[in-house]
Amino acid sequence: MSVTAPQGFEAAGVVAGLKSTGKPDVAVVVNRGPRKVGAAVFTSNRAKANPVIWSQEVVKDGVVEAVVLNSGGANCFTGPFGFQTSHLTAERAAELLGVSAGDVVVCSTGLIGTGDEVFRGKVLAGVEAGVAQLSVDGGQAAAEAIMTTDTVAKTVVVSRDGWTIGGMAKGAGMLAPGLATMLVVLTTDAELDAGEAHALLLRATGTTFDRLDSDGCMSTNDQVTLLANGASGIRPDLDAFAAALTEVSDELARKLQDDAEGASHAISIEVVHARSEQDAVEVGRSVARNNLFKAAIFGNDPNWGRVLAAIGTTTAEFDPYDVDVWMNGVRVCTAGGPDRPREEVDLTPRATHVLIDLKVGDAAATIRTNDLTHDYVHENSAYSS
Repeated sequence: MSVTAPQGFEAAGVVAGLKSTGKPDVAVVVNRGPRKVGAAVFTSNRAKANPVIWSQEVVKDGVVEAVVLNSGGANCFTGPFGFQTSHLTAERAAELLGVSAGDVVVCSTGLIGTGDEVFRGKVLAGVEAGVAQLSVDGGQAAAEAIMTTDTVAKTVVVSRDGWTIGGMAKGAGMLAPGLATMLVVLTTDAELDAGEAHALLLRATGTTFDRLDSDGCMSTNDQVTLLANGASGIRPDLDAFAAALTEVSDELARKLQDDAEGASHAISIEVVHARSEQDAVEVGRSVARNNLFKAAIFGNDPNWGRVLAAIGTTTAEFDPYDVDVWMNGVRVCTAGGPDRPREEVDLTPRATHVLIDLKVGDAAATIRTNDLTHDYVHENSAYSS
């Protein structure tokens, strides 16, 4: 059920003809209340798609009634016409739902630079079909409609003391900070005000989606939207809600990582004993973005020298000659020198864990990434993005 698991939400996913495959490509998620609280975070890329520009204005007052999402076209770098398309999309949904267009978030994903009259017409027709098919059982269909190169729909549901959080996400490539290339909708029937929803969303995304770095490429269309309606009648303990929201976001981030384009290894880079969390993130990200390291993991080669070379490019505080590195539980480097034989490291499983001990403090962070494969290069040369 994903986004329709909490009380008071309906969703739909329909075929509008945006995808050449004929698969579903427009999704609608509606908050039926009683509260209509909304918050969102967006890509930090300065080059923002028209739906992002529109939605940034929508969420400023903390009220969101519905989210309309389309795959099969990013509506990015399409000029004033493209922004008008996002506006018209919100207006069409608002008219059908009896709400204000200024309370409708719009999200798009797909090829950049496309968005003509035909595209617009199909999106608007999809909105009409989606609203007509809204259902409390429509969460799965909505999750399938936002897929692009994804191989599976990504959904999560977590329930606590009388309230629930549901979530759906899409993303398989261009996964990098600024959320990763993703569209995410999170829903809850817990009672939150707009300020709380915004703060809790930032807290959750900061340690989950923002630490997913598949290929270092940042999207123009990223959006993560949280809708809260209070339909459960329960006001949660905010720390408990924060933990649950982080759990949902972390699980969705893991599913995005597992579905990364062409990947054969899902790599978790854990940095410990850093001077600060910022240092730990910087070190982890430097390794995650190092193509030599990623190619070595693809070849099942525990080349720890490439790890040290990568972290040496950072501004983090550490002594490169006092760093330990583990790969899948085997300490291959100690104090900046060789430790256990490489032959002891088994990198054939998909799940790969790299532990880096900087030995200068108490902070830690984990960055998720994947290896660099022939399939990744092929897929991104064959699929325009």
